[in-house]
Amino acid sequence: MKLLADVGVGKAVEDWLRAQGHDVLAVRDLDPRLPDEEILEQAVREHRLILTMDKDFGELVHRSGKRHAGVLLLRLEAADSRTKVEVVRRIFERHGTKLPGKFAVYRRGRLRIRKGV
Repeated sequence: MKLLADVGVGKAVEDWLRAQGHDVLAVRDLDPRLPDEEILEQAVREHRLILTMDKDFGELVHRSGKRHAGVLLLRLEAADSRTKVEVVRRIFERHGTKLPGKFAVYRRGRLRIRKGV
C-alpha cells in the first residue's frame, strides 16, 4: 500500500510499515512544516493513504469534502512509539484492505471506517 505518514505518527511506525513492504513517504522527509492542504494534495496526486494524528484532517476531508485517497486518523495523543506500532499493526492486519479511499478514525481501541469522498 502507498502511504503518506504525517510527522506525529513517528519514525518507528514509518519503519515498521516499510518493513511490512508498504511504500511509505514521510512528511518529515519532505518538509515537517508542510501545510495540511499540501499534504492532502500530494497524497491525492500519488494515490497515498494519509496516516496522521492531526485532527485537522477530519475537518479538511470529512466535513469540507476535499478529495483524498484515504485517511487513517490515529487518536493516540499520549502513546509511545511501541504502542503506536502495535495499534497500526492490528489495524493493518484486520482492516488494511478496507482503508484506501476511506476516512478512518482509531480511538480508544475502536476503528470507525467511513465512506470515502
